[in-house]
Amino acid sequence: MSASVRSNPALLKLDLYCKGARLDDSCFIEADGGRKVMRTRAGLGSGLEVILPGGLWTNVPVAEPFAAASAYDICRRDGRYVLRYEKEDVATIQLSPRPEWYEAETSTGKPMTRIGTLQGTYLGIYQAKVCEYWTARPEKINCKFCSVGLNLGVDDADEKSVNEVMEVVRRARDESGITYVDFNTGHYDGDTYLDILEPYLVRIKKELGLLVGFQTPPHRDLKRYDALRELGLNRVSFCFEIFDRDIFKDICPGKHAEYSLDYYLEAVRYCAQLGKKGPKDEPWVTNGEIIAGLEPPDSTIKAIDWIIPWARCRRCASSARWSAPTWRTRPRPGRKTWSPSSAGSTRPAWRTGYPWGSRPTST
Repeated sequence: MSASVRSNPALLKLDLYCKGARLDDSCFIEADGGRKVMRTRAGLGSGLEVILPGGLWTNVPVAEPFAAASAYDICRRDGRYVLRYEKEDVATIQLSPRPEWYEAETSTGKPMTRIGTLQGTYLGIYQAKVCEYWTARPEKINCKFCSVGLNLGVDDADEKSVNEVMEVVRRARDESGITYVDFNTGHYDGDTYLDILEPYLVRIKKELGLLVGFQTPPHRDLKRYDALRELGLNRVSFCFEIFDRDIFKDICPGKHAEYSLDYYLEAVRYCAQLGKKGPKDEPWVTNGEIIAGLEPPDSTIKAIDWIIPWARCRRCASSARWSAPTWRTRPRPGRKTWSPSSAGSTRPAWRTGYPWGSRPTST
C-alpha cells in the first residue's frame, strides 16, 4: 500500500471504490448504529456507509463478488471500527449514523428506506419503474454496468407516491438535517420521465425549500428544462458515461440507439446556459456524468476537458461496482488506472474558476 493512499483520505476513498473491503466477523454494523448495506438506485449508492479520516463520507463496496478478494478489511476493536490493508491498520473509521426514520414506515405501511435512502448526507430517490432498457424485447439493451433492474423491488420500492416521498423527505430533513434531495429515473417510451418527476420536484421545492436535483435521459424538447429552472430547481444531470463513441455504443446500447452521445452532449451544453435564468437566489448546476475505468484514461480526460467549459460541475464515478450479471467477472480497474483522469482535470478546473469537488452535500 502506497504512503500517498495511506495519508490521503481522498485517494483512500478511490482505492476503496476500486477494491472494496471485507467485513470481519467482529463487525456488528446495525447493532452499533450503522446503516444497513442496501442495493438501491443504479448501484453506485450501495455499500457500507462510513466516514473516513478528515470527515470524508463515502460508501464502500462490501457485498460485490470482487470485494471478497480485497486486501482491505474492516474489523471492530474495542468498540471502534478499523480499516486494515493486508491486516495492517490503515485508519480508524466511523459508521455513518443510522437515523430513527430508517426503522419507520410511511402512513401506507412501506418501510421508509424503500422510498429513499441517505447517500452520505443527501437523500437519494429512484422514483419510477425500472428503466425500459431492462425490459426491451427481444433482448435487453440496458447499460452493461447498471444494476437498477436488479435493485427495484428488493431494497427499493418500484412504486412511490408523492405523499409517500414527502413523508420521507420531511423526516430526513427534520432528523438527518438533509439540505438536498436527488431524483433519478431511467428511459421510458414517450419521454415521460420529466412528466413523472415534476410533481415530486415542485412540491418539495415549494413546501420545504430544499435544494432539489434530478437525473434523467435528455428530453427531446430541451425547453422543458427552462421551465424547471424557472420553478427554482437546482441541478440537472446527464449520465453519458463514456466519451469514446465505439465504447459508448457497446456498453450503452440503449442510450446509443435512443438518443446518441451527441444529443447527451447537446443537452449538457443547453442546460449549462440556464444558470443565467430563473430565480437569482436558487443555485443551478449542470452535471455531465462519466464513469472512469470503462474507457482508456486519455478518453476520460478528454471528456472532462469537454465538460469543464460547459458544466458548472462535473461528476466522475468509478466503474468498480459493475453489477450487471454479465460484467461481474470482469477485472476491476485499479486506482492507478483511472486516477490520472482526476489528476488531468484539476488544472483546467482551477483555471476556469469552476467548483472542483465542491458540493453542498457529501457522498
